[in-house]
Parts: sequence; structure tokens; C-alpha cells
Amino acid sequence: MRVGFFAHAAWVHEARLTAYARIFLCLYAAATILWIAASPGLIDPAGKPIGTDFMDVWAAGKLALAGEPGAAYDYARHFAVQQQALPWPPGAEIPYFGWHYPPLFLLIAAPLALLPYGLALAAWMVVTLPAYLVTIRALVPSRHWLLFALAFPGVFVNLGHGQNGFLTTGLLGGGLLLLEPRPLLAGIFFGLLAYKPQFGLLLPLVLLVGWHWRAFTAATVTTLAASALSYAILGAEAWRAFFASLRITRTFVLEQGPTGWEKIQSAFSAARMLGGSIDTAYAVQAVVALAAALTVLWIWRQPVAAPLKGAALATATLMVTPYVLDYDLIILALPIGWLTAAGVRTGFLDWEKTLLLVAGLLPLISREIGTLGVPIAPVVLSMLLAMIVRRSLAERRPYRLGTPALGAADGGVR
Repeated sequence: MRVGFFAHAAWVHEARLTAYARIFLCLYAAATILWIAASPGLIDPAGKPIGTDFMDVWAAGKLALAGEPGAAYDYARHFAVQQQALPWPPGAEIPYFGWHYPPLFLLIAAPLALLPYGLALAAWMVVTLPAYLVTIRALVPSRHWLLFALAFPGVFVNLGHGQNGFLTTGLLGGGLLLLEPRPLLAGIFFGLLAYKPQFGLLLPLVLLVGWHWRAFTAATVTTLAASALSYAILGAEAWRAFFASLRITRTFVLEQGPTGWEKIQSAFSAARMLGGSIDTAYAVQAVVALAAALTVLWIWRQPVAAPLKGAALATATLMVTPYVLDYDLIILALPIGWLTAAGVRTGFLDWEKTLLLVAGLLPLISREIGTLGVPIAPVVLSMLLAMIVRRSLAERRPYRLGTPALGAADGGVR
């Protein structure tokens, strides 16, 4: 097979991608219906609750409603609520889902816990999905944007875990889209990301180097205000319990990897999967994080389009934290959308479409390939960031970037 088949990827065009998206969406829908049908009492055939990770949110919310928010960080008390959440069969080995979020997320978990588990899970997905869709609508240059947005594998993985990827992607992507026209609102979005602080590590740096002072101030004020509100409503004990739990989160959840190294998508996890010690894994993670951070800061100081800066930040956000899981890869919808729009506008660089296709499949395949002892996510993310650097350098030159690309098979853009 010729190298050009992948380098130019003329076979990747809108008509074919639309057909693939429809197939993916039908498969997702069929799998979801069959899985729910095979899960009496919302307990799936694997003995886990439908929505798996949402269980920790619902149980933590229950404890907050009972006036014991600090108990969400207590294994025994948190687990006791989960044991009563669903009609577990007698003698069943009930799985535990730990709560590792800061107390401000309890302000969201508590209202959800007013509903029974199944309804709360459905409400969480329905309420947060629009945040993701509105963001993707602004990125994807196609009348089929909704189909592409829903067929993205990260959506299926996020739904299956009952996770918060829709909200995270909406806040990060929405903030970046609003950074120039509405900096104060962008800052509020960034500040609300404090509910998942590992994904806000680079934000203060890029806002400072980009001289986005109003957004930086709004983000700081929003974070402090949300934290103060949770302190006032939940009390000091919740925050004390949270800080006390950080050591267990680091030494057990991250360093020992009970979740499974194949599920954690960071360079740290890759090093541990390949047999590296904890110290070696931290060293590898530090090198990757530093390289990613410096790359993003360099791009943010270049005279390139804002979407490329956003794509770089979103990609590096997944690289700088040692604790990023497969469902968090829904954030890849942001750089994929921005880079696709750039390619439609100016033509795609060699290998760009192939890499974007691989990145689009990553949420679906990374965990399964990881079970074979092959950590691919850090490699794909590094390649994607390198591609963004390449496009940033190309955009500074006066000549045409690449070949036309994501339209119908004839090369036109629809």
C-alpha cells in the first residue's frame, strides 16, 4: 500500500465520514438499548450499575443532603450509600466507586441525589449534553455537525460511564470560543472548571502569556466564589475531608492503579503499564507535562489563529495531568473540530487527516489496546500536539497550507 494513501488520505471526505458516523451512531444506539435491556434493576451483566461512575456522584450527593458532606470522602460511609442505591442480588460482589472531587462539585451532586439513581443519571446526561453540542456546533464546518458530534466515540464512552465529559468539554471549549468576544464570561467558564482541577492546570499560564487579564481575573474570582459558596453551604468539614483524602487518591488510586493502567491515559500510567517504578513514572510524566506546557505557551505567543491556540491547549490539557481517563478523551472533540475547520479552510497538511481520524477513534480503542499492554494515548496526543505545531508554523508562511480536503469525494467543501 502506498504511503500516499495515508499521507494524503483522499479517501477521508465528508460523504464517507457521514456514512461512518451514521453507522457508529446506529451501533451505539443498539448497544445501549441491548445493554439496558440486559440490566434488570439497572445492574448490568458485569455486576456494575448502569452509568458506573455516576454512582459515586449520586452517593456523595445523598450524603450531602443528609448533612454529612464530609462523609463522601469516607470509604465505608460512601460505600454504604452505594450498597443501598440499587436492588443488588443477595451475595453479590458490589463494586465501589470512590469520590475524589472537591466539595464544590457536591453543590451539583446534591440536587441530582434528590432523584432515584436511574432518573438522576438520565437527568445528568440530558442537562450536560447541550453544553457539549453547543460547543461542537461552533467548531464543525458542516451541516452534518450534529451527526458528527453525537457519533464521536467519546460521547458513547462518556455516556457509558455516566461521567462529566460533556460539562468539562463545554466549559473548556466554550471558554476558549468566548475568550476574545466575551472575556469575562470565558473567565467564568474557566473558573467553573475548578470542579475538575486537573484540567485547569494550563489555563492560568496561557491567560497570562496571552495578556487575557479580564478572563484571568474572572476565572480567579469565579473559582474563589464557588469554593467560598461550597464552604458556606457545606461547612469546613467537607473541605478538611477533601484535603485529607488527597493522599489516598495519590498513593492508592493513582500510584497503585486499581482502576487499571489501561483505563488511565497519561504518560504516568504508560510508564507504570510498561513496568516502570513510581519514581520513573513521575519523571516521565514531568518531562511530558513540561514539554506540552512549553509547546502550548510558545503557540500562544505566536501570530496564529485563535482556534490553533485552543486546539493546542485542549490537547495539552490531556497530557499534563497524570490522572486522565478514557472518558476524559471526549475533550479531543475540541482539537479535532478546530483542526478540521482549519483544514477545510486552507487545505490539510500531509498526514493530518489520518492523524485526526486516529485521534477521533482514540476514546473507543485506547482502553482495549491498553489491555494488551500497549499504551497508545500518550503517543497519539503527542503526535496531535506536534501536528498543531506544524500547522502553526505553516500558517505563518505566505503560501498555501495543503490540499483541499474535507468535502465530498470531488474535493469540494459542503
